Amino acid sequence: MIEEREGWFVVNVKDAPWYGTPAFGRVCSFEKDEPFEQIGMRIYVLEPGKSNCRYHREDAQENFLVLSGECKMLVNGQERPLKSWDFVHCPPGVTHVFVGSGQGPCAILAIGHRPADDIFYPASELARQYNAETPEPTAEPKVAYSDVPRWEKTETPDWPLG
Repeated sequence: MIEEREGWFVVNVKDAPWYGTPAFGRVCSFEKDEPFEQIGMRIYVLEPGKSNCRYHREDAQENFLVLSGECKMLVNGQERPLKSWDFVHCPPGVTHVFVGSGQGPCAILAIGHRPADDIFYPASELARQYNAETPEPTAEPKVAYSDVPRWEKTETPDWPLG
């Protein structure tokens, strides 16, 4: 029998912590003191031309829902345009990254399985065109992000939250 537990909470996106770096867009983290055990969840807000992270693949599935705006998904060496309400499922091993496009910001809900123990950042001419390629092919996140400023706590974006 599963016992009742504590630890649940409610937080509005406007009140959740937001992080940003000049290299990428902004990200909303719903996790408080430590990462969720089973599922990671974030909202990314990408300005045109900004990616959400480095082009990568991992050993866990991820799902994405474009909440508003437009973006490009770079996936397995291809470029795919996405718009509001497009849903993307990435099984383990699919190489991907999102890049904002269109006339304004794009908001993407990202949900992924935890823990993802194995991750790889490949070389990619396509990702290089969008500044989403790692400095060198690697399985180490510290190497993949060695040339960009760390994520820092930032203000909640006015858009798309109003």
